[in-house]
Amino acid sequence: MYTDPQGREVRVPDPYRWLEDPDSADTRAWVEAQNRVTEAYLDTLPARAAYRERLTALWNYPKEGTPWKRGGRYFRQFNPGLLNQPVLEVAEHPQGPWRTLLDPNALSGDGTVALAGASVSEDGTRLAYGLQSGGSDWVTWRVRDVASGEDFPDRLEWSKFSGAEWLPDGSGFYYSAYDAPGEGGVLTGANKNQRLMFHRVGTPQAADTLVVARPDEPDWGFRPQVTHDGRFLVLHVWKGTDPKNLLWVRPLESDGPWRELAPDFRARFELVGSEGDVLLLKTDEDAPREKVIAWNLATDERRDLIPEGPHKLDFAAAVPGGLLAVTLEDASHRLTLYGRDGTRGREIPLPGLGSLSGLSTQEDDPEVFFGFTSFLTPARPYRLLLPDGEPQALAEPALTFDASGYEVTQEFAISRDGTRVPYFLVARKGLVRDGQNPTLLYGYGGFNISLTPAFSPSRLAWLERGGVYVQANLRGGGEYGEEWHRAGTLREKQNVFDDFIAVAEHLIATGVTSPAHLGIQGGSNGGLLVGACLTQRPDLFAAAVPQVGVLDMLRYPHFTIGWAWASDYGRADDPQMLHTLLAYSPLHNLKEGTTYPATLITTGDHDDRVVPAHSYKFAAALQHAQGGEAPVLIRIQTRAGHGAGKPTALLIEEAADVWAFLEARLGGPRPGAAVDSPPRPR
Repeated sequence: MYTDPQGREVRVPDPYRWLEDPDSADTRAWVEAQNRVTEAYLDTLPARAAYRERLTALWNYPKEGTPWKRGGRYFRQFNPGLLNQPVLEVAEHPQGPWRTLLDPNALSGDGTVALAGASVSEDGTRLAYGLQSGGSDWVTWRVRDVASGEDFPDRLEWSKFSGAEWLPDGSGFYYSAYDAPGEGGVLTGANKNQRLMFHRVGTPQAADTLVVARPDEPDWGFRPQVTHDGRFLVLHVWKGTDPKNLLWVRPLESDGPWRELAPDFRARFELVGSEGDVLLLKTDEDAPREKVIAWNLATDERRDLIPEGPHKLDFAAAVPGGLLAVTLEDASHRLTLYGRDGTRGREIPLPGLGSLSGLSTQEDDPEVFFGFTSFLTPARPYRLLLPDGEPQALAEPALTFDASGYEVTQEFAISRDGTRVPYFLVARKGLVRDGQNPTLLYGYGGFNISLTPAFSPSRLAWLERGGVYVQANLRGGGEYGEEWHRAGTLREKQNVFDDFIAVAEHLIATGVTSPAHLGIQGGSNGGLLVGACLTQRPDLFAAAVPQVGVLDMLRYPHFTIGWAWASDYGRADDPQMLHTLLAYSPLHNLKEGTTYPATLITTGDHDDRVVPAHSYKFAAALQHAQGGEAPVLIRIQTRAGHGAGKPTALLIEEAADVWAFLEARLGGPRPGAAVDSPPRPR
């Protein structure tokens, strides 16, 4: 029962509510039956085995993570090829030799225990590491001695959405936790009342010190940072997924009151570094594309260091004598060095059109590390020695794929209201625009998240068989700053779907593809995107793959962390938002007898972020409504969650099923595609 703005009761049918209980006998029987149907269909697809074989080969290359440095030691994650989980390694030099510090593959037989967090003490002697199991967001923290590789007895349960922030002397760390969930609530119960705790190494969790709890504000969460000189504890207080936060600070050794620098949720503040009494902060206050400011705690003086520019300041880091700034220009990264007084220095060359990730810096160390990737280039770690050095690659991944025959272009579509919407197109060189190319359009469009160029071995198999991959940069994301984000939220959410549809229509108008050969894919909020677009424009697509999607816009706040998404979506119990949500909620906009595109819904039975009930209910409703001949299938992975920590073997299986499904519905392979004789390594 809901209420509209005029105070009238609104009844909304919910015939599949029973599927919200993941443990009921009826739900389990339904899941098993759906998986049998899906498996039987997928098993008829001739490309399925070919994709599995090729994807296994494409995935099998060394993946060297970006190092980070603590106390003269270097740490990284590494996967030599097809391990289900990368191992954590340590070395005395950034190029090795490396030794294994932690191997998550030894912790479970099926590879579903994953490293969810790793934090090393400043002197490099102790590792706090978080483990997640079966894809759940719940994390258990342990502590390991780096030299011996032996664990301390410490075991911290029921942590979620948290890192581990060490004291400078390595004696203990801060982390965030929740009360243990009640019976039956581990995977579905709402996550409220996060509290900030301090744990001293070698003591039981029961002895941990409560640092902050706000039962009067159950939606608040806490992320601590210790300044590099050990003087201050800075606390970011978050509320849901809204980027705005409170900012509190107090001397590290104090347990007294907090000084509230930002006492309300008016803007985003993020600690970049410090100089004595001065905090260096990245903020979007009066700067929707963000800037860096210096805030003097002694005088309360504030001044701009890096003023807002024409491009979004994606992230920044303090380095000796300066600041590194990473900006987004039409959804790809640039790297610039500034002086500590804000003087713009040199632009540091990056390898091409792509994405910088894992920027690892220390405020008193000129040695910097970062990763760089693009659509056709795997992530590579780079070392940069400031102030004058150039980036030096630490690894050169060897692929069984020759990228020289492919290219990336950036094009722009015009949305319904005239907004210019960029997208990347990845295809074979010399693409014939005859409208016959099997094309997958991918998008997200939410929560201030930017979709930048990124490598995926999975997509290479699609490209080799003549497919086209397109990645759209939609409003709701963070590509152009907070105004771009806000233009795709709340009552403006329809802009996101209009942008995606505009890109689809532009691909058709320019001859890249046609509705008979066009598919769409997205995960989580992107699953909502796909669900909304397939219900609004079923004529425009031949196939749709909504993955772990938010598909019931009325009931999403009732499960786990769903309530936190209201800053982007709004809530149905707000009469002013009810009509907006009902207008696009995928579950509530299916019309019986409509010809919908072939649809493969994917989810995990352990997804405790976007609970699988969204996918279950949508699948059942879409199967009932389908008026055409195209299949509507749901693929439900057991011992899997929202996606983080999924084992390599399961990633390959899922990707093979998705690509085989898309090829069967969109056509392929195209003439000239390498199917039987993949290119040899260069």
